[in-house]
Amino acid sequence: MTSLRIILGDQLSLDIPALDDLDPAHDTVLMMEVMDESTYVRHHKQKIVLVLAAMRHFAEILRQRGLTVDYIKLDSPDNTGSLTTEVRRAVARHRPSHIVITEPSEWRVQELVDGWAGLTGKPVEVLSDRRFFASRARFAAWASGRRSWRMEHFYRDMRREHQLLMDGDQPAGGEWNYDQENRKRLPASTVLPTRRRFSPDEITREVMTLVERRFPDHFGEIQEFGWPVTRADALLALADFIQYGLPNFGDYQDAMKAGAPMLYHSLLAPALNIGLLSPLEVCRAAEAAWRHGLAPLNASEGFVRQILGWREYVRGVYWTLMPGYADQNALHATRNLPEFYWTGDTDMRCLREAIGSTTRHAYSHHIQRLMVTGNFALLAGIAPRQIERWYLAVYADAYEWVEMPNTLGMAVFADGGQMASKPYAASGAYINRMSDFCTGCTYDVKKKTGPGACPFNYLYWAFLIRQKERLSANPRMAMPYRTLAGWPPERMAEILAEADAFLDRLDENRPHSGFGW
Repeated sequence: MTSLRIILGDQLSLDIPALDDLDPAHDTVLMMEVMDESTYVRHHKQKIVLVLAAMRHFAEILRQRGLTVDYIKLDSPDNTGSLTTEVRRAVARHRPSHIVITEPSEWRVQELVDGWAGLTGKPVEVLSDRRFFASRARFAAWASGRRSWRMEHFYRDMRREHQLLMDGDQPAGGEWNYDQENRKRLPASTVLPTRRRFSPDEITREVMTLVERRFPDHFGEIQEFGWPVTRADALLALADFIQYGLPNFGDYQDAMKAGAPMLYHSLLAPALNIGLLSPLEVCRAAEAAWRHGLAPLNASEGFVRQILGWREYVRGVYWTLMPGYADQNALHATRNLPEFYWTGDTDMRCLREAIGSTTRHAYSHHIQRLMVTGNFALLAGIAPRQIERWYLAVYADAYEWVEMPNTLGMAVFADGGQMASKPYAASGAYINRMSDFCTGCTYDVKKKTGPGACPFNYLYWAFLIRQKERLSANPRMAMPYRTLAGWPPERMAEILAEADAFLDRLDENRPHSGFGW
């Protein structure tokens, strides 16, 4: 019996199930760099560098352990460009008795895998991915029969089940959630830590050259690439976060500052999502920091909630509701994505800051994503599929299983409340409260309407007016709708006209960037 063991680009863990019981004398590991995976959306150049460089380093580790690795490079002259055709070629080369693969993270790849047995004539064994706290079946069992799926309820179950930040059967500190303590504005005098970045080695530099040559028209810049591409470097990044980021992460996780996109955030999602770190080890590290007095409880709990709570929850939502989830559009949003999402060329400083950091680093933190780029897309009525594809393309940590629910369920409320209990809509006041972005902006955040007014202000009220039938019955939207109830029709008409005029100008000034859809 011989087997072909397939390792995908986001499965770079030595304990990945596809490597279980591998016989080095007879089995072959197949790893493939293919054009289809780099271009199904026009991924940020740094994202492609991250995945390909990490794959090449991981292949070397496997070879050092005595395994036979059949590695297909992107620029190999025989590379056919797709996973399926490369698997068929590998079966012809190695003539295995069967194929073994860990379940893919994305629906579209799972559909490919489902067809491989018929196309190759070899049985395909698909193994459950144990790198997550909750299997797909575990989440489906939790969700079954529930009228609503709230992350907080799932999170508490996961805390109990995995005994993270627990004192017996009670949450550490007596509370499950310290989110109310984690919403502080960053003081202007704060001296931020210099976050650890990693200089590209020879393998990574070779990939960077390849990406610049093969994907010159893809979004983003490549010069400041500094993501970890090996497990050793990922562990150093984890240690850096625990020491320099975590102690202040809780207080300032929702804060934003111009020119400082990383603040105290972990920067670990890219490494986590390709398998260089495990969610359990990063959560245990955060818990240990609190128990040893190196970080406050609100910081450790807030971080663990992001990993054990949100990350696991959105994966469960994705696999339970796909494929129909991708087409959700509960608010009937149809506007095209503005060109400035690709160029950063906008007078709105908050958007310019968020998109600028994304261009340079393939990164912006979760509040910039949710309350700046996401909030604008929600208020402007951007078609959900367009903003969702943008998020998937531009961030180094973006994979459909984690990005799509966060976009459709959180950022633009396209699922109508399956994930979130209310739309995360906000005027410019929120951005001003949590950042220094409004200082020096072309627009006046204090001005609600008229020339020079912050577009977020009138877009917010126009959104509420347009969505009244769909949202006014939501208990969490009662306060703004009470305010609207006191407005005369003439004022509402003026707000709508101003919002329409602004959005129409965006459409008129929309050149063809070449990014397309």
